[in-house]
Amino acid sequence: MNKMQSAILSKNFILEDKYTILLFIKKGCNAETYRVKGKDGKLYFLKLFNPAQTHHTAFDATGNLLEIELLKNLKHPNIVSYKDSGETVVENKKYFYLVLNFIAGETLMERIIREQVSSVYDIRQILSGVLNGLKYLHSLPEPIIHNEITPQNIMLDLSGETPQAKIIDFGYARLFHQSSKTYNKERLNLHYVASECITAGTFSPQSDLFSAGAVMYQLLFGTPPWNRAISSYEAMRANEKELILEAREKSLAFPNISNRIVDFDDSVLAILTKALHADSERRFQSAMEFLQALNGEIAVEKPVKSLEKTDSKISTSKIKPKRGKGFAAIAGMQQLKDQMKTDVIDVIKNPEEYKRHNLGLPNGMLLYGPPGCGKTFFAERFAEEAGYNFIKIIASDIASIYVHGTQEKIGKIFKEAWEKAPTILYFDELDTMTPNREKATHSYGSEVNEFLSQLDNVGDSGVFVIGSTNQPQLIDKAILRAGRLEKWFYIPPPDFEARKALFELYLKSRPLDFGIDYNKLAMLTENYVSSDIKLLIDEASRKTIKDKIKRISMETLEFVIKNQKPTISLADLKKHEAIKKEMEEGKAEPERRRIGFK
Repeated sequence: MNKMQSAILSKNFILEDKYTILLFIKKGCNAETYRVKGKDGKLYFLKLFNPAQTHHTAFDATGNLLEIELLKNLKHPNIVSYKDSGETVVENKKYFYLVLNFIAGETLMERIIREQVSSVYDIRQILSGVLNGLKYLHSLPEPIIHNEITPQNIMLDLSGETPQAKIIDFGYARLFHQSSKTYNKERLNLHYVASECITAGTFSPQSDLFSAGAVMYQLLFGTPPWNRAISSYEAMRANEKELILEAREKSLAFPNISNRIVDFDDSVLAILTKALHADSERRFQSAMEFLQALNGEIAVEKPVKSLEKTDSKISTSKIKPKRGKGFAAIAGMQQLKDQMKTDVIDVIKNPEEYKRHNLGLPNGMLLYGPPGCGKTFFAERFAEEAGYNFIKIIASDIASIYVHGTQEKIGKIFKEAWEKAPTILYFDELDTMTPNREKATHSYGSEVNEFLSQLDNVGDSGVFVIGSTNQPQLIDKAILRAGRLEKWFYIPPPDFEARKALFELYLKSRPLDFGIDYNKLAMLTENYVSSDIKLLIDEASRKTIKDKIKRISMETLEFVIKNQKPTISLADLKKHEAIKKEMEEGKAEPERRRIGFK
């Protein structure tokens, strides 16, 4: 039986009197792909979906396929382009179809199998196309996360003088604010998926960039990162997720390829190390930043010898000494700083009075609000103000493939914090570590119970816990009860005065032209978060260098602001304000000023 005989549509079949089937290409779990000819004589790709085999989360509220609805509105040279879509009936069965403009070329995986890439220049050309496509997707008013950047889902258009990479297959793509925990992730190639996606189901622009880094690694070394042969014994004793996470506990290998790729140097390894870092905050924060590093426009730190992690000890690089400006480094929010100083810092620095009244010391607090507003920065300044050591923990630090392994890691983290006391123990994205047990798709009972056990009375041991999150409603309610993380502080985007202070902070060490109007800059950047303002100034510096101007001018700053939208939309800010209101309904909080740094 040949391919066409096994396919739903046979050769020369005419679909909806518009498309003639020429060639069956491949069969997926819920769809088949064909090469077809339209009535206009042009070639197209046709994807035929079987609704009966498609997971219910692949449809929107009105019954439309999300993949089709997303592609309808996308238009970019590095994204496969939409032509047509609809419904059809074949042999009394209903199907959805999607028609895409034809790409004359091959998948990146076919290219890798056919021949190895021989220069960093070629890799840069391919990856730049992928990153430009991701930049477009992530910068949309409603950002799209592709979730499956792999060599199989990158087409090389060979119709021009140089190959042009195009991102295809949006079957796992979702809008950024759709819950990534509510859709089917079976058949994802986990070799290209970030660890936080595997352990906590947390997909983000940074996880797309991790996948792009994994593709870059394969282009260089021929295999995905951390790839190794799996024995039949291993395959029997553990599932694929466990084996991949176990492999990532070891160093990222960099085989010697300098004799094969003539323009190879250590800067490439530095880019890979950053792109594939376990901590999403230490990866490239945007496709633009990744592109700039790839093109040599910004420098990346030299690669460390390994990305090795250990189960037994907290990395000493995570422990920061107790020095710095403390709250003096934060502009605005004076009421909040005063309240925290009175209610928390004065108490943990002078515990005798509490003990005299037989009161336990406070155990912790929660910082929540939109991303990019400085929650981590605030936690670090809190530690400096209190004179405590600072240890930051992310989800991958406590992930384990072993039964009860995560509980053991949590216990070790608290034990080491106690040994280093006085210590601030900061859990970033706490919702991924202690999700609401009533709503979680997996059983997190033992992990949350261990965290609760360690948290009780931890303040008496010289340890203070700070959790941060963009989604406090997803944290298990028991974590936020009295005696645990009972203090909640909303960290919104910086207000006018804080934005002005941020511009002054980030511009003070750069060559400036006369006439910088900080009041106007603050006025033009309403709803920009702290990280946005840092990016604006970096972009202004790059434009100044590119234009061969000696100093950053007000005109350049205004140009950059005009062309760089806030990373958080007004609609998203309203969502976070609604979350704040819900939190305050259960616990009255005084009005607080906005955060900023000076």
